[in-house]
Amino acid sequence: MTDFTKVILYTDTDGRAKFREEPVALNEGTPQALLSPLAPSSGYQLRHSPVGFRSQFHCTPTPQWVFILGGQMEIGLQGGESRVFKPGEHFYSADLLPAGAIFDASVHGHWSRQVGPEPLVTLFLQG
Repeated sequence: MTDFTKVILYTDTDGRAKFREEPVALNEGTPQALLSPLAPSSGYQLRHSPVGFRSQFHCTPTPQWVFILGGQMEIGLQGGESRVFKPGEHFYSADLLPAGAIFDASVHGHWSRQVGPEPLVTLFLQG
């Protein structure tokens, strides 16, 4: 493996949240421990969401990595697309409200929910 796949939740030019993937080169370290370049971060939060948790449509306030530590998290988009992330999986959440826009729950953002029998435990890493 020479690349790490970064799943990105972002706001497209039409104001709607979408997913895309891009590689992150693992070109540092040693052959036994390939590393990406060091990236800055400014803090983290841990979250516990009980079985049955579901949010309303919202935008990400600050770009951040979301790491699933326990349980499963589903992210749903306006057009009906969704993805489920399991323990050990992650995504970069950057679906910000477009500059100058007023939030419209029928256009902007995403929803999230806990999936399955286990509570959802996540780590949010701002960067």
